[in-house]
Amino acid sequence: MYLNLDSQFTPFGLENSISFQSFTFSGGEPHIKINDNLSAVKEVTVTTRVQSFNDFGLLLLAIDALKRFYVEKINVFIPYFPGARQDRVMVKGEPLSVKVYAELLNNLNLNKVTVFDAHSEVTSAVLNNCEVITNHNFIKQVIKTIGEDVVLISPDGGALKKIYKVSQYLGGIPVIECSKKRNVKNGTLEGFKVYEDNLKGKTCLIVDDICDGGGTFLGLADALKEKNVGDLYLAISHGIFNKGYKGLNEKFTKIYTTDSFKTIDNNEVIQLNLEELIKEGK
Repeated sequence: MYLNLDSQFTPFGLENSISFQSFTFSGGEPHIKINDNLSAVKEVTVTTRVQSFNDFGLLLLAIDALKRFYVEKINVFIPYFPGARQDRVMVKGEPLSVKVYAELLNNLNLNKVTVFDAHSEVTSAVLNNCEVITNHNFIKQVIKTIGEDVVLISPDGGALKKIYKVSQYLGGIPVIECSKKRNVKNGTLEGFKVYEDNLKGKTCLIVDDICDGGGTFLGLADALKEKNVGDLYLAISHGIFNKGYKGLNEKFTKIYTTDSFKTIDNNEVIQLNLEELIKEGK
């Protein structure tokens, strides 16, 4: 059975969904009440999307409620894992955020925790019984939509390992490596480099896991234009887009993402549903 905490996110369909009520107390605390009698249920998968600590708190409370029905196996599908970008301590005084979130789930002795396109291998290293769904089928479907020969673009060194695995999965699609630098004084991105002299009008697809403000992709798009790129596309597994889409749409022919973080009601972005990607990937 499935407990879908986000009504707009049902990645395994609506069949066998568990009925519940949730709300937030006046003091700010989330709360949940499961309506169905689950005394005879042996296994439940909880699905959720986390955009705040309260969303994560509701997940923890839901798991506790299930345990009080003595459900033997509890799985969690949390495609965008919170804190995954904070997978190292760069400055003294900061937390290792991904480990904090992971340990909260680890303490609940879950049967399995599934994430989609984890930011790095640190997530699966600190999270017990973790299963990672790769972005391979997502990128396959994006390229099928584009409908022509595509060159994959790695935005930085951190994406290289994953993008070469995507290339291999897709039969050896060419990869062009890029890099950037962050100004440690003001935090801005600069020094974008494309390690190819002339792209000769080739259609290119930048592949990465997260788009937050979009600064990486705006700067990289300009650098690629200087190298004579043709149509330029962007495929992002987790679309946060906290600064909107206007600037990005001025640089890219099309932008693709999934519904792993939120549901986007905007014609400027093509959103693929994880439900369909999971089915097609099996």
